[in-house]
Amino acid sequence: MLLSMTGFGEAHSHADGLAVAVEIRAINNRYFKLGTRISEGYGALEPLIEATVRKTVRRGTVQVSLQIERQRSADEFRLNLDVLQRYRDQLEGLCRQSSSPPPTLEALLPLPGVADVSSLLLRDAQGDWPLIQPVLEQALEHLSRMRAEEGRAMAADLTANCRTILESLAEVERRTPQVVEQYRIKMHERVQKILDEHAVVLEPGDLIKEVSLLADRADISEEIVRLRSHVDQFLATLELPESAGRKLEFVTQEMVREANTIGSKANDVEIARHVIDIKTAVERIREMIQNVE
Repeated sequence: MLLSMTGFGEAHSHADGLAVAVEIRAINNRYFKLGTRISEGYGALEPLIEATVRKTVRRGTVQVSLQIERQRSADEFRLNLDVLQRYRDQLEGLCRQSSSPPPTLEALLPLPGVADVSSLLLRDAQGDWPLIQPVLEQALEHLSRMRAEEGRAMAADLTANCRTILESLAEVERRTPQVVEQYRIKMHERVQKILDEHAVVLEPGDLIKEVSLLADRADISEEIVRLRSHVDQFLATLELPESAGRKLEFVTQEMVREANTIGSKANDVEIARHVIDIKTAVERIREMIQNVE
């Protein structure tokens, strides 16, 4: 079963005064890479988030957005009266110098250090994880569903391209014996002409042997067998229970190599036309599997 490396998942929850919103976006990457945007005070949860994501995603760039809001009671907040008084004294002094009205308490409360809740946030980060983890897992489940759906579509397209390769390869195989024989005849005529021009005489058996060696260099039978084997292996890999993007990449590289060898060795117009179709299909496969986990 193929899994796409591209997908999106989200989930929301509101329980016990804690509102949690998770969004996950994934794009392709040869390796696993995690990026996070987490509400202030919950950065300590990043290792737990990564461990949870890695259970679902093995490759790709994953961006997790975790927004958390806790409904707090007034008793949880404490004012730092010393800091507040210092702000007030300094600002009142400035106001007297400029004949401006003194600042109100409402204006002073947002200033840094007046209301310190960092200890509460640190305590809540770990204590809230049991409420956050199920939401993250639900978002990952939605992401996996989307990746699986796209993976099925990709598998169908990859299979169709493999069929195109096998069909074109069958035509190449049908044409190959004729091309080899024609090449042998041409080489025999050329070698014989050169020998005649230089008045050199070879035994018929030696001439046939040399021409056969040259003709064997144009024989693409082994390349056809290997390319067909690679395609069969590729199709079998598509049926594995786990997505195997790296293995598919390796098999595709071998398919590219054999297709190029066939194209360079077979000096024939009809075979060249089929080789173009094979290369086109292989290139489509190569581009598509860049997005397979």
